[in-house]
Amino acid sequence: MPIAVDIDVMLARRKMSVGELADRVGITPANLAVLKNGRAKAVRFATLAALCEVLECQPGDLLRWEVEHTEGE
Repeated sequence: MPIAVDIDVMLARRKMSVGELADRVGITPANLAVLKNGRAKAVRFATLAALCEVLECQPGDLLRWEVEHTEGE
């Protein structure tokens, strides 16, 4: 998928665990893991806003677009 999720980077910068972030954002650790590992198909703006508030960052600090390479390139 061309959208990469950098929650791990922000967690490391904030010295915060996945469990603590999930508690503070109000989502389950399992759902946070799905998002963190890039397996989510969508993210609610309310969840993204809560992540940004807790991590004191901008949405672009958590999500970035990568060029998707096709086979043969």
